[in-house]
Amino acid sequence: MPRIFFHGSNGERNVLEVPIGHSLMEAAMDNSIAGIVAECGGACACATCHTYIAEAWFDQVPVMSEMEDSLLDAIQDRRANSRLACQIEMIAELDGLEVHAADNEN
Repeated sequence: MPRIFFHGSNGERNVLEVPIGHSLMEAAMDNSIAGIVAECGGACACATCHTYIAEAWFDQVPVMSEMEDSLLDAIQDRRANSRLACQIEMIAELDGLEVHAADNEN
């Protein structure tokens, strides 16, 4: 199973094994990652699973949809490497991915 390095909004670093086909949001929720709220349950409707993808990995995650881009435009802390964890499905090529949770709890 591919591993990801998920940093919670509290600064805690977690190494997660994520099954192929699961979203980063599912992995975060299954492991109680600080900062990932996922109010909509992965429907790309709330942006409470906002993350920052490590720049070295940003070009390797799937391209962002227009819906995800629109949701991210509505948040204050958007950065060039912002993504919604519900929209990134784990594939073997993402083994070693590093992700930082935004503070979605405030």
